[in-house]
Amino acid sequence: MESLETTGNRSFHSDDKLSPTDNKRASTEVITAIPFQGDVYDDLRIIDMGEDGKERPIVTDMDVATRLISLEDDPTLPASTFRMWVLGIGLSCFGAVLGQIFYFRPQTVFVSQLFLQILGYILGVVLETIIPGPGNPVESLKMKDSAFWRFMNPGPFNIKEHVAMTIFSTTAAESALAISIFAADDLYYNIQPNAGVGIFTLIGSQLIGYGLGGIMRSFLVYPTYVVFPNLLPTVQLFDALHRGKKMFLQKKRVRFFWSIFVAIFVWEWFPEYIAPTLTGISVFCLANRNSAWFTRIFGGAAGNEGLGMFALCLDWNYVGSGGGSMGALFTPISTQLSLYFGTMICIIAFCACYARNTWSGQNFPFLSQALFYENGTLYDQLSILNDDFRLDPEKLGVQGLPWFASSQVLTKIGNNLAIGSTIMHVMLWYGKDIFGVIKKYKNGETYDPHLEKMKVYPEVPMWWYIAIFLGSFAMAMATVYTSDSRLPWWGLIVAIIISAVFLPFVVTVYAITGFSPDVTSLVQILGASMMPGSPQTNMYFTLYGSNTLSQAQGLIRDLKMGQYTKLPPRVTFVVQSAGTVVGGLLNYVIMKVIIAAHREILLDVQGNNIWSGQQVQSFNSDAVSWGALGKELYSPSGRYGIVPLSILIGLAVPIPFWLIHRRYPKLGANHVVTPILCWTLGYLSVGINTSVFTTFCLAVFSQYYLRRYRPGWFRKYNFLMSAALDGGTQVMVFVFTFAVGGGSGTVINMPNWALNPTGNPDYCKRLT
Repeated sequence: MESLETTGNRSFHSDDKLSPTDNKRASTEVITAIPFQGDVYDDLRIIDMGEDGKERPIVTDMDVATRLISLEDDPTLPASTFRMWVLGIGLSCFGAVLGQIFYFRPQTVFVSQLFLQILGYILGVVLETIIPGPGNPVESLKMKDSAFWRFMNPGPFNIKEHVAMTIFSTTAAESALAISIFAADDLYYNIQPNAGVGIFTLIGSQLIGYGLGGIMRSFLVYPTYVVFPNLLPTVQLFDALHRGKKMFLQKKRVRFFWSIFVAIFVWEWFPEYIAPTLTGISVFCLANRNSAWFTRIFGGAAGNEGLGMFALCLDWNYVGSGGGSMGALFTPISTQLSLYFGTMICIIAFCACYARNTWSGQNFPFLSQALFYENGTLYDQLSILNDDFRLDPEKLGVQGLPWFASSQVLTKIGNNLAIGSTIMHVMLWYGKDIFGVIKKYKNGETYDPHLEKMKVYPEVPMWWYIAIFLGSFAMAMATVYTSDSRLPWWGLIVAIIISAVFLPFVVTVYAITGFSPDVTSLVQILGASMMPGSPQTNMYFTLYGSNTLSQAQGLIRDLKMGQYTKLPPRVTFVVQSAGTVVGGLLNYVIMKVIIAAHREILLDVQGNNIWSGQQVQSFNSDAVSWGALGKELYSPSGRYGIVPLSILIGLAVPIPFWLIHRRYPKLGANHVVTPILCWTLGYLSVGINTSVFTTFCLAVFSQYYLRRYRPGWFRKYNFLMSAALDGGTQVMVFVFTFAVGGGSGTVINMPNWALNPTGNPDYCKRLT
């Protein structure tokens, strides 16, 4: 992998290479870009031009930092205003309640950051108009220029208020992992911790990751190579809504955004509700509607039905970043190519294992996440536990060990291969440069143009993050003993150490490639080996070993967004912490209300069209299989012994590509993202898979054709279009959920017709 030197020479996952002249210019353009920061939306600037006088492609990380993202900043703009706090708290409550409702829905849906970003902007402009203050455009509402009225309404709703409010609300909007434990305890084990223990467990488990991420921010946030591709549409939308409004090009970009937003909002009603066949059009299934193998290979418009090979998907809910894709329009081309090459291997492996009846795969559904008896019926996981919810060997002898579908076994193998590959990939390609960045930070050297602009704001002292880490650790230690966790004190410490060790590896891959490796499987393996026999212990060990890392990763991503948008670091710290507390409180309350009202439905395997316990069931199944049966299933002599062994095998995967690149640098082996290549072994194991081929075509069009041959359009419109498509789709899903999808308590089904058939939407043979 190219060096991560921050002189602007590093390729941002593109096959384009800079000439020596371009390299020299790139290293000096950072300096020249800053004085002309207000011209970031000009049609063509000197910094954009190549030797031929035309705009050159976005190639390096410095190109991203200086040509895609504005360096403009006004330090006088206030961030902590009445509008920000009202909208931040209000949308945090709204997002937390909605996110917890979505957690218990049959179709997994998340509250989108883009949705909250757009909603926040509309409400912010409304408050700008109706709240009195010296900056109010309505003459009758102007007030004396005092500190109080400047706090109430200092002027136009600005980018700093908007970013702070968005971080505030999105922090609260995601259902915390601890909710899965409390829900599983209540539904399956009749364990109900008191409200105080539950809430402090939630807040402690969330904030401990924030402390950890803040401590490592010097080399996981500040450097230029830490790009976070999935932030680019969000940041460009902030820029479009708030910067350079008087410029003609900027007005065109805003009109372009709202036009695409409205168009996709209208269109999505067709594949989502009126004509579901548009979710997956399969020529092969239309040609042969009675073949089970055609369904397995070419189907996939219905959940857990097929692999979607060569299907055409016209539903952006699955093609865009909110669905099965990592983001066709913003994820780097090398990441996308690694993903789709791995997907081909996934299709071959799934079909081969099923055809050869590997792990008795033909006894079970082709795609499934459940536990089974050998005859294919669902496994009764509680029948093997004693009254203390630990494994009972005698009961296990009667019931026998559970089985997985062969596709699910391959998924577990792929996840573990990716864990090992992530460690070695980062060490080989990025290790030396990470240490170099840390050294520069200690020496006080500025190595990013956005970080240079942030020097006008007071930094968050390191002791703030250390204090939040120690305080949340104390909460965690207290609650593991006052709850029914059965997790020993040393188990909590080991879990946090695992998160701390893996955080730099996971975030580095995520920040550069857009792919986030998942270490949950490794945490479950280690927990099962150190504390065997108890699903409860394994759930809590997973909470602190996996959730701590994901929370740290979220904090780091939001800190980078603050750096891109020039939000004062201390404001970012405050709104992240406040959002976590608000979200934790409401998550717990709404969970208790839903379980009390819909207990029987949540316990049912199928649920109904409105409520489902599928996420809790999946989490509990993993806890039983790893916590209670880890030794029996995953030991070297166990039925699935290859699963944990895959972590060690994954360590070897990046080495051949690294050696090939050193020997033959022109072959492009440095563009192979090996963690993704491994992870995609199980990429198609769940859900609707018809979006894969369409997403691949869009990725090549955007990240190869537009980036290389239409660099001007790519710079000005590509990421904005991604934000508009994702935002419009997610607003439509929100409206659909409550209008006809059952979110309000009533489901209104679309009558069947040619594009809404009674069986699979793509007319493939029904298998499940």
